[in-house]
Amino acid sequence: MDTTDKPLVNRVAQSSLITINLEKYFPKEQIISFDLKDFLFQGLILREKDFRDALTAYDWKQIEGAYLAVHCSTDAIIPTWAYMLVTAYATPYAASIFLGTKEIMLEKHFTQVIEASDWSHLEGQRVVIKGCSDKPVPASAYVDLTKKLQPIVQSVMFGEPCSTVPIFKRPRTIKSKS
Repeated sequence: MDTTDKPLVNRVAQSSLITINLEKYFPKEQIISFDLKDFLFQGLILREKDFRDALTAYDWKQIEGAYLAVHCSTDAIIPTWAYMLVTAYATPYAASIFLGTKEIMLEKHFTQVIEASDWSHLEGQRVVIKGCSDKPVPASAYVDLTKKLQPIVQSVMFGEPCSTVPIFKRPRTIKSKS
């Protein structure tokens, strides 16, 4: 039998797999790292008056509409009120403010988005969580999404529809003949 006569069939396209691309939940806003060390004496000591003066002089308009990741990259002891003060200054300008590095900010962002999303439309479905992305989707997002989907979907896979790694599969229930 000559196989060249048969049309090529894209079984992936015909499958009932639903692909979730976490990259689409990546913040569209610019992410700005706000390092408190730049506002400390010798990068280590917080002097209240100098700190307040530096925050007052800072051009807050440069963070307009951005996600702000507030952290300190040195081992300085930062009092809680300092983070609160930065937040008070940044709130009128920033789209969102997170305590931590950009990486921690992304983890928190994805956790919030996954928790706030309605996944009920996926009930009983076979789902592939897309593995490759051009943006740095944190591993915690994949963990959070798996936890969220496992109680409602038939199966969870990781990767691309043409090449997946099985993560979870709900056992089939046997219907009794009555």
